[in-house]
Amino acid sequence: MDLGNAFDAAVARQPNALAFVDGDLRQNFVGWQNDIRRVAGGLSDLGLGKGDHLVCFTVNSYEMATLYWACQMLAAVFTPFNWRATTEEVTFILKDSDPKVIAYDHSSRLAVEPALLVADASVVGIGKNLEGTVFSALLESLPISGPVEALDNDICLMLYTSGTTGKPKGVPRSHRAERTAAASVIAHLRYRLGDAALGVMPLFHTMGIRILLCSTMINGTFFNMQGFDVARALELIRTEKVNTLFLVPTMFHDLLTQDNLEADMSSVRNVAYAGMSMTDDLEKRCIEQIKPEIFANYYGSSEIFTFTFCDHLDEKPGSAGWAGVNQVIRVVRADNEGLANPDEVLSAGEVGEVIATMKSPEAFDGYWKRPDADIRSIRDGWYFTGDLGYLDEDGELFLTGRLDDMIISGGENIHPEEVENILSDCDLVSLAAVVGLPDERMGQKVVAFIEPSGRDATAKALDNHCVNSTLARYKRPRDYVFVEALPKSASGKILRRHLRDGNYNVSGGSLTTL
Repeated sequence: MDLGNAFDAAVARQPNALAFVDGDLRQNFVGWQNDIRRVAGGLSDLGLGKGDHLVCFTVNSYEMATLYWACQMLAAVFTPFNWRATTEEVTFILKDSDPKVIAYDHSSRLAVEPALLVADASVVGIGKNLEGTVFSALLESLPISGPVEALDNDICLMLYTSGTTGKPKGVPRSHRAERTAAASVIAHLRYRLGDAALGVMPLFHTMGIRILLCSTMINGTFFNMQGFDVARALELIRTEKVNTLFLVPTMFHDLLTQDNLEADMSSVRNVAYAGMSMTDDLEKRCIEQIKPEIFANYYGSSEIFTFTFCDHLDEKPGSAGWAGVNQVIRVVRADNEGLANPDEVLSAGEVGEVIATMKSPEAFDGYWKRPDADIRSIRDGWYFTGDLGYLDEDGELFLTGRLDDMIISGGENIHPEEVENILSDCDLVSLAAVVGLPDERMGQKVVAFIEPSGRDATAKALDNHCVNSTLARYKRPRDYVFVEALPKSASGKILRRHLRDGNYNVSGGSLTTL
């Protein structure tokens, strides 16, 4: 079943169930279906058809989600990108994706409008005084009668990865891969019919799209947030009885700093994180303060959504768990040159690169117009993730960092997340990120960037904490930088490359040693 028909199946099942909430807008499934079909009719009049790309540069909104579903009805390819992009990045995306329609809003106006001339495409503006057809006019169009029949292998979505170097890579996703990935999440996390989800992960990110699709497939309610605001998130959770949270760890970190948390989050029964590792201390605090029935680490990627999952973090803190129901994983020799093969499997406890089978029905078929990236990442039917980790004696995966983030100091391999885990266990630290910076003698030195929890945080105090911990002495940070805030992506991931490049603000009154 293609995604257009999957939406109609949800409407047939529970037409009057509440589907989408965005501010004052509260829309049920049959009402949303009517809007989606009208918007699809309007997009068709603008020239969007089967296999065509609609590129979207907007914040999370009812309009953006409606454009996503309208694309599914037309068997078109929904292609969202970060609304915080620069004009240079927008220009690249428009040239790379060759869209028939471009949609944008006021959040991306300054970057998008100068780039519009590079694409021969119709334009849809969400809001007043923007270029092209106003979105509200699409809602007045003649509706289509139903979904265009798409094949399982037809592309329905193209996400762009925000790689640490080079240009973003397009990740085409088929109807089969997307629907299977959503079903996989529903099964692994044990979602229920009618669950209420917090829709704060960006819809240009694989987690945001996944939450939207899962919510629809189980006739749940998607409570939209344009961006992450702690107070607003807690208000929505409390007043709307949101019961499922699928977020990145930095969002949980911010939520847990609030007072009266237990009362605000008493409705939450299902908690999962993805996108980056969570420290053992933060996992423990989530369990103790939120008290969810289900608490899981979900490890995957845009290319193949599910790698592994762990739903027993109280027993195995930090575990990424076993392979998902559609997946097989291995840990093989790590090689930055891309010369390792899938049969160089390591023994339990040995750190190497995590690879996943491309036989998964959740897998993509290769990058958009990037055979060079395919050669590097796909070998002999296996996807090389670029993530480092090891399997324990029970066959469960533990991640230790990224291959390109690994620090080599004095010939020793040091994984940033191991050091961050130790630092995050210190009461003086609110948030920590560790990178390797050039060192004339050692090649690289370990440098810790710290969001302090108070004025007592000093390099000496943190070094004493590391000395008295389980961390090997050679892995200790040699320098500390106290910052106002660690740089994060729109999806909440800590951007280590910004720290390496010096893009941060030193915290006032704090003594750094760098």
